Amino acid sequence: MSGLTLSRSVAAPRAEIRTNPFRAFARLVAAAYRAGVTRRELAGMDDRMLRDIGITRYDALREAARKPWDQAPATRD
Repeated sequence: MSGLTLSRSVAAPRAEIRTNPFRAFARLVAAAYRAGVTRRELAGMDDRMLRDIGITRYDALREAARKPWDQAPATRD
């Protein structure tokens, strides 16, 4: 992959988990939703758009195939 990272880490700080577990859970669910939407949009881009952002069709489809809750940066093969 070309080093593309679609989402930033959304790990809730430990203090937030202890004080407000509902908010921490809601934050994780929202991040998974955003990741799913972004990955579907990425899969729908044409080759010109993908070239503009510097990734290949293979990279885009591989990223789009990841589960929405998989927020870790993608590793290169």
